[in-house]
Amino acid sequence: MAVDFSILKDRSVLSLLSARSISLLGNAMAPVALAFTILQMPGGSATDLGLVLTARLAAQVVFVLIGGVIADRLPKHRVMVGADIVAGLAQATVATLVIAEHATPLSLAFLAVVSGAAAAVFEPASRSVMPQLISRDLLQAANALLQLSMRGGSIIGAAIAGVLVALIGSGPTLAVDAASFLVSAVLLSGLRLRSTAPGASGPSLLVQLRDGWREFIARQWVWGMVSQLCFVNVLLAGGFYVLGPVVAKESLGGAPAWGVVLTAQALGFVVGSTMASRVHARYPLRLAALLTMGFPLPLLLLAVHAPVAAIAVLAFAAGACIDVYEVLLDTALQQHVPEEMLARVMSYESVGSFAFVPLGLAIAGPVSASVGTGQTLTGAALLIMIAGPVVLLLPSVRGLRGEEPTKADTPEVPAEVHRPSPVRQESGDADIPGAQ
Repeated sequence: MAVDFSILKDRSVLSLLSARSISLLGNAMAPVALAFTILQMPGGSATDLGLVLTARLAAQVVFVLIGGVIADRLPKHRVMVGADIVAGLAQATVATLVIAEHATPLSLAFLAVVSGAAAAVFEPASRSVMPQLISRDLLQAANALLQLSMRGGSIIGAAIAGVLVALIGSGPTLAVDAASFLVSAVLLSGLRLRSTAPGASGPSLLVQLRDGWREFIARQWVWGMVSQLCFVNVLLAGGFYVLGPVVAKESLGGAPAWGVVLTAQALGFVVGSTMASRVHARYPLRLAALLTMGFPLPLLLLAVHAPVAAIAVLAFAAGACIDVYEVLLDTALQQHVPEEMLARVMSYESVGSFAFVPLGLAIAGPVSASVGTGQTLTGAALLIMIAGPVVLLLPSVRGLRGEEPTKADTPEVPAEVHRPSPVRQESGDADIPGAQ
């Protein structure tokens, strides 16, 4: 289960991983600081907090497809640097308003739109840049290390967020997040890509969006896996992130118990990322599809109000399954989608995977009120488990092989980089599968 860290001898890969880890460390602090900022305002309410969070999410959904086009037209590291600078400036403005006590829900919502748009532009570039940094036979190991670094940053950031808010306040904590974006931009500016983008000139935005869509739907295995993930995410989001805390409050001991479950899941993410670099699957999507059957395991025990320790064990297992899945899927996309189309295809994958997550969050409560929380959790878990085998009915999902690169199609590795023994293939700031 050991990770091959020799890949980090490539300075560009090391810079990318460092940038993502630092940025996500800051991102994990922001929700805590933002929540306390809004709720401590005169008249501040959960509705105001929801407005700000919804504004950011909406901007991400609206702009992610445009981000895919931009990332396929311009050098990806420059796209990421520009997005980080915009996000850093937006968060610095938020921090300034909070420190000066001039922040309002409306101003924070506007700035959330700006930062959400920046995140949307950043994501397709960050997910599609790895093939321009490292040879194809090392993609899975590199993606696993990237996932591990991102999870590590998120876990550390979440762990220290409350302490920082208590010690220095919400405004300075948000300033730390702003600084993390700028540090990330500096690190990303030094990436050395193996190939260059075609440039800003070329077909119009709409034409490139259309071409990306055609590439997306032309590959049965891509839209098949995305359809499966969309279905899974709707049920998992409502079951775990809405009904899970309800069960914890009513039967498990409240917030401390739920914290144990989430911590176990986070540890599972780390272990899954570590395992993913050593997974050798001749048919990676067969394994990825079956791994989704592990995602809802904790829902089954939540449904029967099992002991916290038992739920935590299955949350750990689910977290490991999620991160191995993400590494397998991302690597499959990077290996089998043309590089000039990769960012656009990944942006459509992001939209497809998450477009209906708000629906799952919205209907979980009403459905559980109608048929019962236990029945809702059990039903969601069983439906998710069925989705894995169903997608394997598609021949292209069953038949996709992990690419065995030849000397002719493997990009040259810089002389200063030690090439580890070849490993094969595959790979999301959310804990819902597919996010990155």
